[in-house]
Amino acid sequence: MPAAVPKGPVAPALAEALAPPVMEARAWLAGRAFPADRPLLDLSQAAPADPPPAELREAMADALLNDPKAHGYGPVLGDPALRHRIAEDWSAAYAAPIAPEDVAVTAGCNEAFCAALATLAGPGDAVLVPTPWYFNHKMWLDMTGVEARPLPCGAGLMPDPSEAARLWDARVKAVVLVTPNNPTGAEYPPALVHAFAELAREKGAVLVLDETYRDFDSRGARPHALFARPDWRDHLIHLYSFSKAYRLTGHRTGALIAGPDRLALAEKFLDTVTICAPRLGQIAALHGLRHLAPFVGGQRAEILARKAVVEAEAPALEGWELLGAGAYFAWLRHPFDAPSSDIARRLVEEASLLLLPGTMFTPPDDPLGRSSLRMAFANQGPDGLREAFRRLAAFTTAERRAA
Repeated sequence: MPAAVPKGPVAPALAEALAPPVMEARAWLAGRAFPADRPLLDLSQAAPADPPPAELREAMADALLNDPKAHGYGPVLGDPALRHRIAEDWSAAYAAPIAPEDVAVTAGCNEAFCAALATLAGPGDAVLVPTPWYFNHKMWLDMTGVEARPLPCGAGLMPDPSEAARLWDARVKAVVLVTPNNPTGAEYPPALVHAFAELAREKGAVLVLDETYRDFDSRGARPHALFARPDWRDHLIHLYSFSKAYRLTGHRTGALIAGPDRLALAEKFLDTVTICAPRLGQIAALHGLRHLAPFVGGQRAEILARKAVVEAEAPALEGWELLGAGAYFAWLRHPFDAPSSDIARRLVEEASLLLLPGTMFTPPDDPLGRSSLRMAFANQGPDGLREAFRRLAAFTTAERRAA
């Protein structure tokens, strides 16, 4: 629903944008007590439940106490040591040369997206966004007067490049892909990512590729070879977040990789909004890249184990369908006539389960949004997930009996 507006002048686009969906869902919990034998299971938000590992917290504490630079302004595009390390590691990961001058450090991946789009599109322009979409992407486009043109996903929750070409016109400046996907968990095959990159190149536009959840891709292989293209800087922007791999959600550290000419434009945006990404988060990210590869590997193994639980439990739910699962998320189609927004509220009341309705990730008239829910399964261990599916089964049985 639209956010409430104050008296007096307001910016129309901001007033009409969605209220933050996670906060809206959390408001359903206000004043509510849950039974002792059925405590709340929160499967709403994609955030690690635990703090950073002790080694990383110790490094951050040392910097906080002993490094004066941790408290001052830094370069707008990020600390040089971190930019160099990202370039080095990404060059190895993608088997292609990426220079430090191609790297900017941002206050989280959301800011990376906003900075990228600020260089690409303005009021009256359009961007193709597969649906279900990540709601913060939609919100930012709405706030800035850029049309978020829906690109409905098909089988396997995959966007179709031929459908994107059909929807493309002169107003479209970019197409946005998130893989592994938030909210559906779908992992896009390299050939699909390449097809979208080629479409963007043909149209003189840009592919914005959000790989926030790259570390948790179940395939374990290089997700694409786009950085090996000699002209990638003209048609590709890559986004990344350190929040998940190192549990740095509150320290807001992300990365934006693009050509230096585009980063020069992004620098104007970043200097105006935050001046520089938080220094302590940058120190933590650099320490993580230097020392915590085994920790990230362990995190990946835990997430894949939780994904396996979801894939094992979901088929037993009568009438439900698991449409996607990967990284932090599962996308489930429910069997009820009511819209997912009603089902999600009732799950809080009757099952002590907090999931987000698909309507938060789709246009209002989208039937997939009405019939689906997002489960952020990274927030619970295997036992908690099994309990969540038991509660979904009990809820479903009660609904069938009531009908």
